[in-house]
Amino acid sequence: MGYNTRLLISCPDKKGLIAAISQFIAMHDGNILSADQYVSESSGRFFMRLEIEGAGFGLERGEFASAFAPLARRHGMDWKASYTDAPKRMAVLVSRYDHCLIDLLWRWDAGELEAEIPLIVSNHPDLASRAQVYGIPFHHLPIGENKAQQEGEMLGLLDEHEVDFVVLARYMQILTPKFVSAYPDRIVNIHHSFLPAFVGADPYKRAHDRGVKTIGATAHYVTEDLDAGPIVHQDVAHVTHRDTVDDLVRLGREVERRVLARAVRWHLEDRVLVDGNRTVVFE
Repeated sequence: MGYNTRLLISCPDKKGLIAAISQFIAMHDGNILSADQYVSESSGRFFMRLEIEGAGFGLERGEFASAFAPLARRHGMDWKASYTDAPKRMAVLVSRYDHCLIDLLWRWDAGELEAEIPLIVSNHPDLASRAQVYGIPFHHLPIGENKAQQEGEMLGLLDEHEVDFVVLARYMQILTPKFVSAYPDRIVNIHHSFLPAFVGADPYKRAHDRGVKTIGATAHYVTEDLDAGPIVHQDVAHVTHRDTVDDLVRLGREVERRVLARAVRWHLEDRVLVDGNRTVVFE
């Protein structure tokens, strides 16, 4: 087979899980290329990420689910398998700020992000030329007076293009519960503060007013609660009393770019598992 199989597992922790999974793979002549596991003390759940070499593995893509299902049922597993020759289809939503979008597109074009990008959607027309450089269709959907209609049009486009997950690259709108529920744990947002500090709008101004000495950015999965979803990645930059709000914005944009890019790459490579309102990230 010309692809490897990635297997993500979450289930109640108990003895013998690793042995059972390893025996299943060995029984089908599989070779484990990498394996990471973690047990959450707070939830009592076991998390695992495996990558199985395609060459010599006895289960084809269409056979894996039915073969693995009895073991999964026996141990109460939530699981999914993905394949390295089938990159995820990623839609990018953006407003007027271009720094995160440009960084993602550069990394994608350089081969750092294993994804297909079938479309970019924006509530403003400003960044159409950025998408054009990379030959990616750009859809301008202004919100106007009917946000529900605009979101309905967006969901229709995402469905039409068979999108697997959505990246909010500084999309400066709060998504409705209907939109969020269409992509549970599959909408990655970049927020320009070190959450849970400075939730919501204008965090750099509020950070400056508070006199903070560290600013940050947070990539998280979107939930119905504003800026409160499971955190995937965070990073910081140090600032001083001499820095203005504009300085914080400039420094913060550098952090935003790298935090979002890393979170997107981890999602693409199936390295993130959700544990309630927390995440387990196998870097």
